[in-house]
Amino acid sequence: MSAVDALGARPGAGVTAGVVETIQPTHLSAATGSAEPFDPIAVYWAAVEAGLEAVLWLRASEDLAMVGIGHAWSVEAEGESRFASANAAWQAVADSLGPDDPSLPRGVGPVALGALGFTGRRPPAGDVWEPFGAASLVLPEVILARTGGGSWITTMTPRAREADARRAHERLLARARELTPGPGGLVARPVVQRMSIVDQQPDETSWRRTVGLFAGAVGRGRLDKVVLARRVVLASPADLDVENALRRLAAAAPESTVFAFRRAGRTFLGATPERLIRTDGREFRTVAIAGSTGRGADPAGDAQLAAALLASEKEREEHDVVVAALRDRLGPISGRLEIAAEPRVLTLRHVQHLITEIEGTVHERKGLLALAERLHPTPAVGGEPRDLALALIDEYEGFERGWYAGPIGWLGPDGDGELMVALRSGVVDRTQATLFAGCGIVADSDPDREWEESRMKLKAVASALGRPGDEP
Repeated sequence: MSAVDALGARPGAGVTAGVVETIQPTHLSAATGSAEPFDPIAVYWAAVEAGLEAVLWLRASEDLAMVGIGHAWSVEAEGESRFASANAAWQAVADSLGPDDPSLPRGVGPVALGALGFTGRRPPAGDVWEPFGAASLVLPEVILARTGGGSWITTMTPRAREADARRAHERLLARARELTPGPGGLVARPVVQRMSIVDQQPDETSWRRTVGLFAGAVGRGRLDKVVLARRVVLASPADLDVENALRRLAAAAPESTVFAFRRAGRTFLGATPERLIRTDGREFRTVAIAGSTGRGADPAGDAQLAAALLASEKEREEHDVVVAALRDRLGPISGRLEIAAEPRVLTLRHVQHLITEIEGTVHERKGLLALAERLHPTPAVGGEPRDLALALIDEYEGFERGWYAGPIGWLGPDGDGELMVALRSGVVDRTQATLFAGCGIVADSDPDREWEESRMKLKAVASALGRPGDEP
């Protein structure tokens, strides 16, 4: 078997109780060691060009990066039980690997990377989300990690005879070195592709009608908030430059988490500012992000818009619904729950948001996926009350959200990790990009203003990929 084959092989899968797992976890062993500094985006793209399954996880402001290459094990789950099913499958792997190495930094070693999906429904045949599935966590064969000023490499090899395992480990290391350029800055090239809109759902007329309908339902007291999303398909005459787009996203939004998941020739990528949940033992951190405005022409203009955002009754109402829901869902299981007294303004390249930080401790350690199941979807991406809002989204939105607005991130052997909400994102398939953005609708939402807000949110990825011939 060649080094590429060794890195890219996917063992045969079996199906039990609606969960698909590749190979038995007891057949795997892990080895972690120090690595040379590396350019995470270059490594990710080198793996893609080699035809391998790859994952990128990058937060430039914290010098945090993970790149997963190849496929040692995975769990594919569906439905409402996907969090519990994925957690049980992963814990079986973690138990078989033995105790964590306490000398390694958080996030270094065997980690599963993936997504839990917005609804947990399997995408229909032919849908842009089809290769990604309903929910998927993958343990790569090689994991490069950078955190705390150091770099590490972890390889997952079959637990066979010692000589066979050693040879497999050496093959993976050799292939990883081939794919790993040295450290590089987040230097991006100007975009040259010119894109145009070829499809959007809902269109502007349907959007205005649906926003009015949702706002009326909130005004009559049927619900507090519902989030309506748009799907816009952009096309380019040439293949889109994904590597450059990732560099542009990382440079433009260093405080956001830049991500990319490669499946069957398609890339789900984005730069999300919103954390769903981070756990470390009994401690957790989350955030409420809701309420938006644009950017000014200069710092004074930014400050003016930020002040108006903080003073807006409509935006504060939308934000407060999210804060209250997080308090209600976390309060019963928390020994300590600290919520910032007032929101602050988070300024991104194209948009500004209201944000409230939340942290605390749980009475009993539950792990990342259990808390994520309790929180997802928050009113920031679904609505409140949750069930009614989701029913309205299903009825009126008209497309499958897939991994958009769902939890994405990484999970360590101890059950802790971090999940972000997959916002400011889209799926790239050669010359086409399918982008997503949503807006929270409350009683006094104005359809025209919400349409403009969705355009601002779409610009984050659209401008990283190319120069729009039409504004999305």
